[in-house]
Amino acid sequence: MDLDALDTLAARMRSAAAIVVLTGAGISAESGVPTFRGQDGLWRRYSAAELATPEAFSRDPDLVWQWYRWRRSLIGRAIPNPGHLSLARLQERAARFDLVTQNVDGLHQRAGSAAVIELHGNIWRSRCARGCGFVLDETTPAAGSELPGEGGAAPACPCGALLRPDVVWFGEPLDEGRIDLAVRAARNCDVFLAIGTSALVYPAAGLPLIAAGAGALVAEINVDDTPLTPHAGLVLRGKAAEMIPAIEARL
Repeated sequence: MDLDALDTLAARMRSAAAIVVLTGAGISAESGVPTFRGQDGLWRRYSAAELATPEAFSRDPDLVWQWYRWRRSLIGRAIPNPGHLSLARLQERAARFDLVTQNVDGLHQRAGSAAVIELHGNIWRSRCARGCGFVLDETTPAAGSELPGEGGAAPACPCGALLRPDVVWFGEPLDEGRIDLAVRAARNCDVFLAIGTSALVYPAAGLPLIAAGAGALVAEINVDDTPLTPHAGLVLRGKAAEMIPAIEARL
């Protein structure tokens, strides 16, 4: 753990008027949430890339929903880790704190974070596939409760259409309103933390570059190098569940 980098980052955060945090799959993986890609993504004989598409839902909505119920059952067993909990406490202490995430698991909200900008949606929400505007919010199962199985048909919307998971599938654009909020926050922050993100998926990967271009200190917290590493003002190598509490302890 680079103590000098931690002290430098903490000092900048103490004086910052606005802080932005971007989180990716790395912070959720530390809570035991699979990435659902590669071997982690295999379910029966299908991969995530085969099921998380509008075309797959059109062909077999029941199959897609069985996969998402299986995913919910795995995510429902995960609990927020110390990194999630520290970010929630930091939000309460900062003058302006925007949390942007590429994750769909809802762990930030379960940790106590508010007004999370979910770029890729939330697996615990469903919305009308026809677009009538209906959204169903389902709470994450409490620890020890019975989790949903895989079976059953695709749920129906009150308007008669099917419901679909309120997540961004392969080939779909991100919600422009959420992108605008994230870009605006990046342009107006003093410190930008990129935590556990591969920095490969745009537009999220462009947010720290926007912040750096506007004069913010960009700090990368990750176990590995990423395309962001050469552009970061500070690089902290380690797990989010360890690094974020270490930063919090210095504030």
